[in-house]
Amino acid sequence: MLQDLTQAVEFIVGRDAALLEIVGLSLRVTGTALLFSTLLGIPLGVFLGLKRFVARRLVIAFLYTGMGFPPVVVGLGVYMLLSRSGPLGRVGWAFVPSLFTPAAMVLAQTIIALPMVAGFTMAAVMAVDPGLRQQVQALGATSWQTGLTILLEARMGVVTAIIAGFGSIISEVGAVMMVGGNIEHSTRVLTTAIVLETNKGDFGLAIALGLILLALTFVANVAMLRLQGRTLDR
Repeated sequence: MLQDLTQAVEFIVGRDAALLEIVGLSLRVTGTALLFSTLLGIPLGVFLGLKRFVARRLVIAFLYTGMGFPPVVVGLGVYMLLSRSGPLGRVGWAFVPSLFTPAAMVLAQTIIALPMVAGFTMAAVMAVDPGLRQQVQALGATSWQTGLTILLEARMGVVTAIIAGFGSIISEVGAVMMVGGNIEHSTRVLTTAIVLETNKGDFGLAIALGLILLALTFVANVAMLRLQGRTLDR
């Protein structure tokens, strides 16, 4: 065990090429998925937080369900969607990602993070004093201007939503394994590499990857706590 830990430290300190490649791909896939889920989730969260319409409760119920949806089921859905016998696999459109590519992994992670970002954003917007909305509207603001003002007021909650979305996908393994295939030099990310190296008995590299993953999730959680006005001493 001590030998494996020593080897893991050597991998990290020595900036092992395979280790850096896996970490780099993980950050690119997760970062891209987080960008898409943020661009879609924040407007959706603001809309649900401010607007009242007939099916609003039903939409929110679906959103909450998505926040707790098993990632492996998302992976299954994306796999069936993109497979050759699936609805998108048959059409052959250029912008449709293929299975076992980073693009397919980005799609799966976007679907996982989107409900998280939208749900936390909605909660942050709903927590803003309703009097602010009335005051802004009384000054003649448009619906777009009102929404932007409330979004700025709820910005800390929105940033927390983004961090929560990051945390939900950086450590996910089921979906990316299913649609990415864990292909060396192509779709191997932190979580899938840890599973592979552990099964191979290469615990040194697995521990090194695990330490990096833990560091990333720890930084995300500390950032969330700080944005929520808490400290580790409380």
